[in-house]
Amino acid sequence: MPRAGLDAAAVTRAGAAVTDELGTAGLSMNAVAERLGVRTPSLYKHVAGQADLLHRIAVLAADEVSDAVGDAIRGRSGSDALSAAAQALRRYVKDHPGRYAAANEARATGPDDPFVASSGRTLECLAAVLRGYDLPPAQQVHALRMLRSLLHGFVTLEVSTAFQLDTDVDDSFDWLIAFVDRGLRTGG
Repeated sequence: MPRAGLDAAAVTRAGAAVTDELGTAGLSMNAVAERLGVRTPSLYKHVAGQADLLHRIAVLAADEVSDAVGDAIRGRSGSDALSAAAQALRRYVKDHPGRYAAANEARATGPDDPFVASSGRTLECLAAVLRGYDLPPAQQVHALRMLRSLLHGFVTLEVSTAFQLDTDVDDSFDWLIAFVDRGLRTGG
């Protein structure tokens, strides 16, 4: 009989917490069971296995990123939306590095995979930011890829403590956003 309160969502949240602490490589069914105070076989009543759990964590992360960025840009446009989206994503990755990594490592299993919709929402939020700039339609996909790449690269380097220079990282992030804003304003 399943333990009261234990369901796929609870197992996913516990797995996400483990992943944030130990990274995707540190995720194990044993660690999740220990966190939940159950025996490992109990988890298999709720998730198919570690790969399924990691995929569920990726969906959770994509939903959380979409919500964070969407909330941050609501009612904003142009450079205000760009800065708000960038800061929201940066905060999320700093707070949840493991689940963010899980989302970036995930691959959709098919068109009905919830990851498709969840990750699509994140891209739509970033596309909404870019609509505040007068970019030609042919450049919008390029701008979206550029923005996602720059933000992802900066924040993943930051959380891995790869920035070793004495210059303040917050100043560098602000400089990056201002630089991107100027480039987008000139039409790429």
